Amino acid sequence: MAEYKAFEPGVEVIGQSMMVTIKSFPSYMKDKALEILAENGLKDIKPEKWYSQQSVLDSQKIIAEKFGSNTLFMIGKNVPENAIFPPGIDSIEKALNMLDMAYKMNHRGGDFGFYKLSEHDKTNKKLILHCRNPYPEELDKGLITALARKFEAAVVVELAPGKPSRKDGADDSWYEITYK
Repeated sequence: MAEYKAFEPGVEVIGQSMMVTIKSFPSYMKDKALEILAENGLKDIKPEKWYSQQSVLDSQKIIAEKFGSNTLFMIGKNVPENAIFPPGIDSIEKALNMLDMAYKMNHRGGDFGFYKLSEHDKTNKKLILHCRNPYPEELDKGLITALARKFEAAVVVELAPGKPSRKDGADDSWYEITYK
């Protein structure tokens, strides 16, 4: 598998999470975002309804082709800005640990992957996050960057050296998050 290919055909995404895509476009381009979503069967999106993950992925692929990977990064960055955090989330480690729970709240219907914090080297201020999902890496990088910056001002998110990557056809990507 790789980016933009759902692991299973029956997986669905809650409409509320797709509202971030629309909000990420400047007001003068929102119609373009809505048009791309509609072309992939995502019309009249309701926050409480469930939609095909593959349709969401198909839309994101077109967005990347038409507007570039920076747009996907911005969509990812907007996810935490529009999310409510449960009480007690007061550190980068807790935030990245709760990411999987939030992901599961927004998906259903089969294997849709996970987010798992696998390492936290507090001395060197480095974390390794294992992401197994079909979303584009730039979207994940934006999401992780924005989430981490809620708790640490200086954050760098990069693919972890020597680990699998969805861009190379793997089902997962590993990210190295460093902070000061």
